[in-house]
Amino acid sequence: MHIAVVDYGMGNLRSVAKAVEHVAPDRRVLVTSDPDEVVAAERVIFPGQGAMPDCMRELDARGLRPAVLEAARTKPFLGICIGLQMLFDRSEEGDTPGLGLLAGRVRRFPAERMVGADGRKLKVPHMGWNEVHQTRAHPLWNGIGPDARFYFVHSYFVEPADPALTAGVTHYPFPFTSAVAGSRLFAVQFHPEKSHHAGLKLLSNFVGWDGHNAPSGQSVQPALTGTP
Repeated sequence: MHIAVVDYGMGNLRSVAKAVEHVAPDRRVLVTSDPDEVVAAERVIFPGQGAMPDCMRELDARGLRPAVLEAARTKPFLGICIGLQMLFDRSEEGDTPGLGLLAGRVRRFPAERMVGADGRKLKVPHMGWNEVHQTRAHPLWNGIGPDARFYFVHSYFVEPADPALTAGVTHYPFPFTSAVAGSRLFAVQFHPEKSHHAGLKLLSNFVGWDGHNAPSGQSVQPALTGTP
């Protein structure tokens, strides 16, 4: 049994694999584009950088869509950046259909809203360190501070149809969902492999996760207010 890092021709795959190997030196970590290897894996990580249209096209070109769908439904699954966005119904980036595992859409940061509290224009993409406020208990948050900082690089954010999916929220400049938790899957907009101690702890928690969530209803604070 191994941990599969899905290779769909995009993203910083080796950085993710090296980070997982660092926190789990006794586990086999395989970067693979082979659907059979993804299906056979004990747990699966889908990392990402790049554009949604390219991501979905490459998934189909490599025959990975059915394997990724099965993995996200049946075993511990971690989505990173595009690996979060592709789980939803549709993205504004190229008006691209996603996998539809989670109801909701992916939106671009609206230019008219990108103004900080001091009146300063904020840049898109959102790039750099920012706090992630945990909105519900989850095993992947174990040992991570409730407002720990993680590293982001993105121009789009997810908007779940069901607010209960949200497991973490970040402000830029309004609150947006930066982590979701579903049945057997956890996905984040930030890059844990670039996020030092907090990111490595999240990856370590994933390696030891049995795929079950914390009991429902353990909300820490209301998830989202003031969304665009």
